Amino acid sequence: MSVRVLMLSWEYPPKCVGGLAQHVYDLTAALAEIGVDVHLITSGGGGAPSFERVKGVKVYRVEPYRVSSPDFVTWVAQFNVALLERAIPLMAEIGGVNILHAHDWIVAYAARAIKHAWRLPLVATIHATEYGRNYGLHNDIQRHISDVEWWLTYEAWRVICCSHYMEWEVKNIFQLPHDKIVVIPNGVNAASFSTVSREARRSDYAAPDEKIVFYVGRLVREKGVQVLLDAAPEILAHHPQTKFVIAGKGPYMDFLKQQVMALGIANRVYFTGYISDEVRNSLYSWADVAVFPSLYEPFGIVALEAMAARTPVVVSDCGGISEIVRHGEDGLKAYTGNSHSLAQNILAILKQPELGERLKKNAYQRVISEFNWKNIARRTASVYRSVWDEHRSAPWVAAERQNGVFGRFNRLLARYS
Repeated sequence: MSVRVLMLSWEYPPKCVGGLAQHVYDLTAALAEIGVDVHLITSGGGGAPSFERVKGVKVYRVEPYRVSSPDFVTWVAQFNVALLERAIPLMAEIGGVNILHAHDWIVAYAARAIKHAWRLPLVATIHATEYGRNYGLHNDIQRHISDVEWWLTYEAWRVICCSHYMEWEVKNIFQLPHDKIVVIPNGVNAASFSTVSREARRSDYAAPDEKIVFYVGRLVREKGVQVLLDAAPEILAHHPQTKFVIAGKGPYMDFLKQQVMALGIANRVYFTGYISDEVRNSLYSWADVAVFPSLYEPFGIVALEAMAARTPVVVSDCGGISEIVRHGEDGLKAYTGNSHSLAQNILAILKQPELGERLKKNAYQRVISEFNWKNIARRTASVYRSVWDEHRSAPWVAAERQNGVFGRFNRLLARYS
């Protein structure tokens, strides 16, 4: 069966806020490669064209209304109207869509409207929850976002989670039944880490005799960079020639810089800010260990990226990232939020280069065999086919098709598009 999918995501390159953009980019490309007809509606910006084909994927970019938004929730509402404005003529143009696939709550309003207008089965991927990010719901905005997340999972025929930890989370927070959830991990394209920067030099970041401890990601509380900085004095006491390179940006930057000053280790920490993929790859190749000390992590694709780049990893033993790393086999795990545990695991690699070599070799082989996007695309396409078959066999679908509801509705849309 040939599958045609309409996918909604607020992130897609060049708009990259978190890991969602890379996930959707890699997933859609892999789906197209195995024959799925993918039409993606996403947000514009960065000078990207309103329509283009990217590795076989038809990408349509929209801009929300240029009306001032007092907050992000208001912007989301405006963005969803823009998604609908693009989806209405697109559905009349392409026809024959089998599956609607929505990524996270930010596209929930448009996804629900399209689902009911065209009577399409909806698949939703939940990448994280507001409850998990904030260790509970503490104000009206958080409660609102969590309600919209629940609403999306309720409307979905099937919910995809990236880890068994996230499966547990959506079951407990949203009370989803077990048979509604499918666990499909994220993946990584190992070939993406072979291209390094021609301009960047190792000496830009560390002296020749310094070991590099590398972190890359958003600078927000749940990523736990503050725990890594708390571990730095203990690491420096045992291995003085160590440089901590922190790449990325985010609202926690000022707090982290103040923490570095208070700890008296400003000369040992380098905040790079935003870096290109090529510079990131170069830093992976120079780093002695990559560290991801998250306090909350639905999956932890950054750990996979480090493993694909053949850099030894130390992660916190929490959430989905704990499922990626097997302690002592392809990486090391520290107690979550425990700076002493984190320091001891980092020092184990710094002091035993042969351990780091063994860990990164095993990790790379596991990435290639278990976390490649073609396998993930096949599993996702299998979900699409299963949902479509269940949808077609529903009694009300057969009745509506017999009465010609779908045909009359599409003809009506075509007339006014």
